[in-house]
Amino acid sequence: MLSKIFKNKVEETGTSYLEKAQSKDGSLIRLRKLVKIFSNAAGDFTVLKGIDADFKEGEFIAVVGKSGSGKTTLINMITGIDRPTSGEVYVGDVAVHKLSENQLAEWRGRNMGIVFQFFQLLPMLTLLENVMLPMDFCNVYDPRERKDRAMELLRQVELEDHAYKLPSAISGGQQQRAAIARALANDPPIIVADEPTGNLDSRSAEGVFTLFEKLIERGKTILMVTHDSSLAKRATRTVLIADGEIVNEYVAKALPTLTHQQMLKVSRGVEPLLYEPGAVIVEQGDIGDRFYIITKGYAEVTLPREGQTDVVVSRLGPGQYFGEVELMMGGGRNVARVRAARDSSVEVIAFGQKVFNDLMAESQTTRMVLAEVVDTRISENLSLRSTE
Repeated sequence: MLSKIFKNKVEETGTSYLEKAQSKDGSLIRLRKLVKIFSNAAGDFTVLKGIDADFKEGEFIAVVGKSGSGKTTLINMITGIDRPTSGEVYVGDVAVHKLSENQLAEWRGRNMGIVFQFFQLLPMLTLLENVMLPMDFCNVYDPRERKDRAMELLRQVELEDHAYKLPSAISGGQQQRAAIARALANDPPIIVADEPTGNLDSRSAEGVFTLFEKLIERGKTILMVTHDSSLAKRATRTVLIADGEIVNEYVAKALPTLTHQQMLKVSRGVEPLLYEPGAVIVEQGDIGDRFYIITKGYAEVTLPREGQTDVVVSRLGPGQYFGEVELMMGGGRNVARVRAARDSSVEVIAFGQKVFNDLMAESQTTRMVLAEVVDTRISENLSLRSTE
């Protein structure tokens, strides 16, 4: 399916915009140094501040953040609805930021399914006609097949019995499902949804989200802006935006009790580190002066035993952390050895004692959470040592 959609040509230029579904590094969507500045009578306002991000085929990405953080602007960069002030947007091998308006309209119609918060169904067309419209606009599918395809899409969203009704004759939840059917009309590989459940009751919102989950099972890639944290947690990946920048997702996962601004501050200052399989990251007895968060692979917390194999206390994966015991004690000596797992390399991000102390002073909740973790880990350590 993807190869067929991605090889659609824009008739007026004869250019095939998406020869490959993914780039060489496996990313379907790539954003590089993306900046967006809006200007008005009050002056310039920078909404996006040098965004770098990669999204893979088949991901269900929830884009979250406070009002005004840049969520909608970010996805509008991907669909081409907004143009970047500077930076690059690639979908597959297509440089979206370089397409003309005519090229964008054709490319977007064939490759992007867009779902808006306020549905935006044409009020004087029936649901069936609304779903057929993208096929007519992009001249996709044989004209004799379009009605049957639109009817099938309405059946998939449980609206077949309402096909000949106007949007005003059905509920908000039903209108949103009709909008999703319309977004799927040209079988696009990517669905972009801006607060698709924002105006729905909880039951209707659940129905829309369940439909998205089924689309992911069929191989679609979905980017969804949402303010609903419970729905965001069900996506396969969450992208948090604060003040026009993307918060490191592993910082957000490891330290969820920080404010968005605190997470962003940490994200700006972390140092990425790579360790080969079995390499020691921190040695027992050395001064502990860093907080580590795992971003890829696994690390093992071990207790060395003279002349014997280390005792593995725990195995930590992406989003988990270590180093907090020593930092909470003011920079004491490491109570255990931490090494990369022997079966794979591990990537971590780290920050030092000063940043850690500042966070503890600013967030009492985070301090309390980490204090509980420290108590638990020290107890586990002592328990294992007593059995040696």
